Amino acid sequence: MTPDANLIKSLEVLIHKTDLDPAQWIDFPDYGFRQYFLWKHPETGASIAILEYEEGGRIPVKHTHASNQFMYCLEGDYEYTDVGLRLKPGSFYMNPKGNAHGPTIAHERSVLIEIYDGPHYDEKPVFHTDESIGGFLAKKD
Repeated sequence: MTPDANLIKSLEVLIHKTDLDPAQWIDFPDYGFRQYFLWKHPETGASIAILEYEEGGRIPVKHTHASNQFMYCLEGDYEYTDVGLRLKPGSFYMNPKGNAHGPTIAHERSVLIEIYDGPHYDEKPVFHTDESIGGFLAKKD
């Protein structure tokens, strides 16, 4: 597909659902979800991604993030089981940097937009592999 000439001249980003490259999804088959990065900032680690959970998909453990986490539920029913917070279509969720949260469960297929304002983690959580963590660990001084 040839990009629109006006976008070539711009710093703006526009991605249509039909433009998503199937090979760019990161699969977490043991946990029933996958992730697609729409945007990443190479220096700060900030990012925006789509998360798709199958029914029963989960994050199995309590964990923390190295930056603020924001999520918006597009579809489904996704629960933070330790506190009973349930994201349903139209729900916004914010978890501050360093706050322990999880585990989670998708009660039905769920699609979420997830945003981080910096690196995702200080340490690799159990549900990530060396390949899936990518460049999203905070840099150690």
